[in-house]
Order: sequence, then structure tokens, then C-alpha cells
Amino acid sequence: MMKVLVSGASVGGPVLAHWLGRHGYDVTVVERAPAPRKGGQAVDLRGAALTVAARMGVLAEIEALRTTMRGMSMVDRDGNETMRSTEETFSGGRFDSPDVEIMRDDLTRILVAAGGARHVYGDSIATLTEDGGVTFESGAEDCYDYVIGADGLHSNVRRLAFGPESRFVHHLGTYVSIFTTENFLGLDRWQTWFGEGGAGGAVFSDRDGSEMRVNLGFEAEEPIDYDHRDLDAQRRLVERRCARVWEAPRLLEAMWKADDFYFDAMAQVRMEHWTKGRVALVGDAGYCASPLSGQGTSLAMVGAYVLAEELGADPATAFARYEERMRPFVAANQALALENPGRGAAPESVQRAANAITLD
Repeated sequence: MMKVLVSGASVGGPVLAHWLGRHGYDVTVVERAPAPRKGGQAVDLRGAALTVAARMGVLAEIEALRTTMRGMSMVDRDGNETMRSTEETFSGGRFDSPDVEIMRDDLTRILVAAGGARHVYGDSIATLTEDGGVTFESGAEDCYDYVIGADGLHSNVRRLAFGPESRFVHHLGTYVSIFTTENFLGLDRWQTWFGEGGAGGAVFSDRDGSEMRVNLGFEAEEPIDYDHRDLDAQRRLVERRCARVWEAPRLLEAMWKADDFYFDAMAQVRMEHWTKGRVALVGDAGYCASPLSGQGTSLAMVGAYVLAEELGADPATAFARYEERMRPFVAANQALALENPGRGAAPESVQRAANAITLD
């Protein structure tokens, strides 16, 4: 039985673990966070990603937890409504589409439960050798036939195997944060969007009317040098840049109290190869399209499925076939983020990109 170590337990990691387990691999998933991560954005499953979920046997469970938004509005700095729709939302698209929008933590919980692998939380890879030797930050050591990085935009596996992040991560001019707080605005399955002078965001509630998720973000032409593990420094950045948006005092106060605060750049990862020796990258680690595409979750799920399928068919050619099959799909989805910056890609472009791959 071949041993595989997967770094990252969000979306791509658990999907890969599920399918590799079906193909007879012995899989361990290691996650730096001490427990499954709470919070996060509403994410979308489209096209081929829905096929992957169906084949995993979790599509019905995902659909049961889909967001139940009734619509969205936009307001100015004083709270005056400037636009309203009960047919679509910016995050999830039109309500009459086949796509499924679900909160990221709901999806992760479903995928981890379906994974069937050992999950080790609170640890990470410290060193990695070409022959699959791994030393963990905990001090443990082991050797694996394959090591897969499904560990996001700031991938540790990518850094260890391919080189520094600066070679691959391309800034798209925006930073965004998200956190959960009490629904002090009284939203009822509704999204409210706002903006002011290069800063803005959104607030939205879902099935549980007691809470709401808050997005706050700002434009920045050049990348900002900050420690992506220093949450207080990130909060100060958001506070400084978003001080004049609608409801800023209450939203910023809630930000400082939130225990699931997340902040990062809108960026893409562009690489000539996602595989090297015994190492491969999946999802954002290898080909992040940025939240501007609305396709990051789908890319991770489909990429994990394709890689597992190829490893199950013929390990000798698996990495080459994985790259060959995924390249057009990744290119189509990354292009979405650049099609109409700030306003989103046209619905027909999104659907074409979501189906730009065939799953045998």
C-alpha cells in the first residue's frame, strides 16, 4: 500500500484523501490549524465540481446546507439603498442557476467526514526531501511515496519543493478580510454591499439569523509587506483602510472581537509545473484563481479528483496526465478574475469555465 501525505484539510485535501483512499492508498492529512477552521466566505460549486460531489456521495448533503439568500442590495456611505435584487447575489449568482452556494466551513465539515483518512491537526511539514522524507514541526519523521500540497495561497509545500512564494504569487490589487459576528444589523438571508473611496465590503446572514459574516476589503496597487500569521497587524491594516465605510465603527469593533478573522490578498498563483519529483500541488497552492473568479473551490475539488484518478490509473504517468488535463481548466477559470475586475465575469463565461474539463 502506497503512502501519501496531504498537507491541508480545507477543500482539496479532503477530496484528494477520499479518492486516493478509494484507489487503495494509505493517506494522512496534516493541517497546521489546531482544529477544523471556522468561518470563511460563501463558496460556489459549479459544473464539474458538482459532478465530483455527486460521485463522492455528498451532493445531497451539500445541497441541504446551501445558502438560502433571498437577495442583495447596495448602499452608500449613509446607508441609502442604491440597488436591490431578489434574483441574484454577487457571491452566488442567479438563483435559477444549477450552481450550489454553501458556507466554506459547512463544506469543509462535509468533505472531511467523507475523506476517510487520518487527520493530524496542529502540525505542519518542516523539511521535505526529494525521496519523500518528511520532518514535521512536532519533531516526528516519516517517509512517503507522494507528498501533496493542498495548503492554500501561502503553501508551505510549494515553498519547500518549488521555491519562494514571490516567484509564483501575482497580486491583483485588492485585499479582503472576513469574519463572523452577531447579526446586529438584523439581516434576514440577505446580502448588503457597500463601498467608499477604494474600500468596501459586504455583510450577509444565512440560515442562522443570529450571526452574520462580514467582508471588509480595500484596493492596493502594490503588494503590502505583512506577516500573514500576525492577525492583529492585519486587523490594523483593515481598520486604517476601511475607517470611512458604511457602519465602520460597529463593523471594526466586531472585527477585533471575532475569533475567526481571516485576511489575505486577492492574488493568483501561476506556475509552469505543479509537480516535481514525488510532490504535487492541488487547488490554491498550485493555481489559485483568487476569490474574484468565484471558482477556487471548484478548482480545488476537480483538481483533487483528477490527480487521484490518474494516480489510481497509472502512478508512472499520473503527474504528467494531471497537468495535461488540468491546464485548460485552470487557464479558463483564472481568466474569469481578470475579465471584468470589480464587477465579476459574465454568467456565460463562468458557466463555460466551470465546464472546461471532462471527467471520465
